[in-house]
Amino acid sequence: MGNANGSNLGFEEKLWTAADKLRGTMDAGEYKHVVLGLIFLKYISDSFLDKFHALEQEEYADPEDRDEYMAANVFWVPPEARWKYLRSRAKDPKIGILLDDAMTAIERDNPRLKGVLPKDFARPALDKFRLGQLIDLISSIGLGDAESRNKDVLGRVYEYFLGKFAASEGKGGGEFYTPQCVVRLLVEMIEPFQGRVYDPCCGSGGMFVQATRFVEAHANGNGNGGGQSSQPANAMRHISVWGQESNYTTWKLCEMNLAIRGIDANVAWGDTFQDDKHKDLRADFILANPPFNMEDWGYSKTEGDVRWRYGTPPQAGARKQRDGSVVHVDGGSANYAWIQHFIHHLAPEGVAGFVMANGSMSTSTTAELEIRKGMIEDDLVDCMIALPGQLFYTTQIPVCLWFLTRSKAADARRGYRQRRGETLFIDARKMGTLTDRVHRELSDEDIAGITRAYHAWRGEQKDGAYEDTAGFCKAATLEEIRKNNYVLTPGRYVGIEDEEDDGVSFEQKMESLSLSLSELIAESNKMNEKIKKSLGDIGYDI
Repeated sequence: MGNANGSNLGFEEKLWTAADKLRGTMDAGEYKHVVLGLIFLKYISDSFLDKFHALEQEEYADPEDRDEYMAANVFWVPPEARWKYLRSRAKDPKIGILLDDAMTAIERDNPRLKGVLPKDFARPALDKFRLGQLIDLISSIGLGDAESRNKDVLGRVYEYFLGKFAASEGKGGGEFYTPQCVVRLLVEMIEPFQGRVYDPCCGSGGMFVQATRFVEAHANGNGNGGGQSSQPANAMRHISVWGQESNYTTWKLCEMNLAIRGIDANVAWGDTFQDDKHKDLRADFILANPPFNMEDWGYSKTEGDVRWRYGTPPQAGARKQRDGSVVHVDGGSANYAWIQHFIHHLAPEGVAGFVMANGSMSTSTTAELEIRKGMIEDDLVDCMIALPGQLFYTTQIPVCLWFLTRSKAADARRGYRQRRGETLFIDARKMGTLTDRVHRELSDEDIAGITRAYHAWRGEQKDGAYEDTAGFCKAATLEEIRKNNYVLTPGRYVGIEDEEDDGVSFEQKMESLSLSLSELIAESNKMNEKIKKSLGDIGYDI
């Protein structure tokens, strides 16, 4: 993890390397649920044991009374699911069956976890010797005891492993995971201090985790949304979490991710377009990273939908015309279906921040251009950010962030100025640092620089007065956007970065360039002469 994601605890990478070696020939997508399931099991067992020992010290308490744990918001772990018992049988050939039984028992006694935990450890394809080794490895770290909870060891390990699995799975598997630096940027931009937070394509729940972290950090006076808290559940006094995820396996990952952090969320499983589980929700904050350029999104089942206020999103593939003929349509995707879904679910003063493919800013297909035009004319677009490439595991192409709001009116409570008819454009394509050959991360400084510009533009005095910066940010008027045919690409507006004055005149620079060119020509002529001589020496007539 880079510094945008917080400091390493020191052993995540070693733990990952050791665990990955035990994978053998197993696909990363399958192995993910084995490892994360065991990490979850170790955590709740540690947490249970911590409470168990505390109850042993109380004169009239019964450590085996399940109600004692429910009252303390600690998961009850039955004897057959406790880590000590399972570790003692790690080398047993039936360890897979024992783990499945343990997961079933935990779900039975904890309704919150019903249908969430992995229960496929007994399958023949899973090497039981390696499984035992993995149990021994995970046994080496404390996860749920008081000290570990204070350090958020589990959260850090879980997040680190989620990111590593996303990288291992590559394009086919990273959709459940949004890089943490991008999540942090979204959260720091919209500042979800209090209200309803919604993500209709929530993956493994990273947006919710970061939102609660943000609230906790500010409640503690930290002011850094990337901070860690020993009591993430306290944030639930300020925000309520709503979400939906169409992939059942990913939904279970999300439920586990939230459960281990004590985040009580209303996250439903199902297709957001065809079966919106939160139809009446009007969210104060929307955070999302929908699948890029998704084509098969259920166009035919959502025609005439109330969400398509600005026009029906285009269908990809064949389309039937009024005269009965069928034409092929290129470029249709769910991008503008997602955008209108977000708008539909925004509260009157709500703000949405979400990731989109770059093409969404400038697509000129008739349907999408009309939708974008309608949104812009209704003054919904607050800020657009162009990001660098290589931030995501699913794609190497650069993406952008959209920020929409229903209200640009002055708000003294939040410190916002009146900014009707304005949109802020930020070009962050040059930001970020390569963490390896193919992946890039935004640093703390990058995130702070971007959010500082946005908050200052909104009128928040904490970040100083806003100024346009050539090559980086520009506050454009509605009329300027109209002149650019409603294209929202920041590069159209921010201009070219000013070069620093190095004290050298134009004439001097031209003279230097002329001398350099003369030297290059002279070198080239010398090389040509040498080549001619060499060819002549071996009998070629030049």
